[in-house]
Amino acid sequence: MPEIRFTRKDFLEDRQGRTFADVLNDPEQPLDLVLEFFNDAEHQRRMEESEIHHDRPALAGVVRELESLKPLDQFLGKQHPRRTKRLRQVVGVVVRMIMERRGWRKTGRKGSLGVRATVSGRTTRPGTYHNTGGLAFWFLRAERYEREAGMPYRSVRQRRRTHDADRKEDQAPAIKRRSKKEHRNGETSSRDDAGSLRKKGIQ
Repeated sequence: MPEIRFTRKDFLEDRQGRTFADVLNDPEQPLDLVLEFFNDAEHQRRMEESEIHHDRPALAGVVRELESLKPLDQFLGKQHPRRTKRLRQVVGVVVRMIMERRGWRKTGRKGSLGVRATVSGRTTRPGTYHNTGGLAFWFLRAERYEREAGMPYRSVRQRRRTHDADRKEDQAPAIKRRSKKEHRNGETSSRDDAGSLRKKGIQ
């Protein structure tokens, strides 16, 4: 599929993008760098493969390379947490715009990208909100997507349900327990048989 390209104008015309005018009008925000990064066919292909082959958020396919961009890394590490949060949200909007135009839709679920460092209170210290483990350093979670036409592979959870259902069908049916009436009838029959044998002199 050919690459999907976005400009600042496209971003402002988006229903969510227009709510981030503060980022677009902030000359210190590396928005053009973000748009250039995601306007790349290889990056877009890897985002799709992240969902299809790795069952991870689309952003997971490129997040390490994205965070390795020096201007972006410096901004996220040295600016006020409110400004860096807005930029991370912009990244999420750009990913959605690309995925939707490539035939995907949001699932309403988010996938983990990292384990956030413990932060006490609403700190304003730059660089505080980072991860201590996981795939990404700055990004904590990202939206999950699915193809409009349907996914080519089932998830492990879906396959497990089918597997468990098949196993139940393959199991032999449980042995039917005799009712009390059947049990009593069986005992009576045994006693009658024993009495008949004794009459014949057979112990």
